[in-house]
Amino acid sequence: MINQDDRNGLAGESVVTVFGATGFLGRRIVTRLLERGVDIRAASRHPHQLRGNASGKRRSRPIEADILDPSSIAAAVAGSRAVVNAVSLYVERDEQTFERVHVEAAANLATASRHAGVERFVQISGIGSDPKSHSDYIRARGRGEEVVKAAFPGAVIVRPAVMAGADDAFISTIARLVPLLPIYPLFGDGHTRLQPVHVEDVADAVSRLVSGQVAIDASIFECVGTRIYSFQELVQEIATELNTRVTLMPVPFPLWRILAAASEGFAAAPLTRTQVDLMRRDNVATSDLPGLEELGIQPRDIVEVIRMIAHEA
Repeated sequence: MINQDDRNGLAGESVVTVFGATGFLGRRIVTRLLERGVDIRAASRHPHQLRGNASGKRRSRPIEADILDPSSIAAAVAGSRAVVNAVSLYVERDEQTFERVHVEAAANLATASRHAGVERFVQISGIGSDPKSHSDYIRARGRGEEVVKAAFPGAVIVRPAVMAGADDAFISTIARLVPLLPIYPLFGDGHTRLQPVHVEDVADAVSRLVSGQVAIDASIFECVGTRIYSFQELVQEIATELNTRVTLMPVPFPLWRILAAASEGFAAAPLTRTQVDLMRRDNVATSDLPGLEELGIQPRDIVEVIRMIAHEA
């Protein structure tokens, strides 16, 4: 919970509360907002794992808050000018289900933010989110968008494509495995189209939306990179940057589902059914929604990330 010192220490017009502040995207959002002169409340169930940081006179304060606990949500957003929900869940465990995290908790957070007088609410979703999908994860993401917009009129939805960065779980994994495997397995026939985006560009987009430094009247933004690859082409691109040859083998999606179900039994699942579901459908921008360029951001070529990861692999 937030104590009185926390309230006084970060009380002001520029306070932004970020849920999911320790995640792959969330921690970068915090950094970008600090660079823009914003004080941050970094909400986490385990605040001792967070470290406050500062940029100039602005700082980040770790606070204890559980997005599944409505009472701690209310305390976390009190006095905030804006709230970002960057919480994500890819494997269901016990009470942490896609429905609870991406739908119920998102609605509770949006409702609490509206009651607290928050001016701006940003919900991180994903390209392809669909409330009618057969996939539990993709359906929950789509329903999450609906309930957030209903609970907080004017909420902004940010839909990134698959995100790439130095410590990602996608391109880094491919770069690590390509030199080790004599044959690299493809998802299906490898023709699923992807438009990977640099995670730093997405964080920059969120920081601009939260800070109110853009004057675009839109409620949904899709953040994508400059190039569209098939999955097969992406693996080959990574192999080229690693100066290695790769032999590719199509693997049917039903087999991937079986492997993923077995993998989810491990604490840090190397493969999940959510990942398999996401790889069944193209992950590219639609033609009628604004994105990075409308926010004044020139997307970086994902080859830059591939080269950086390949160099470290």
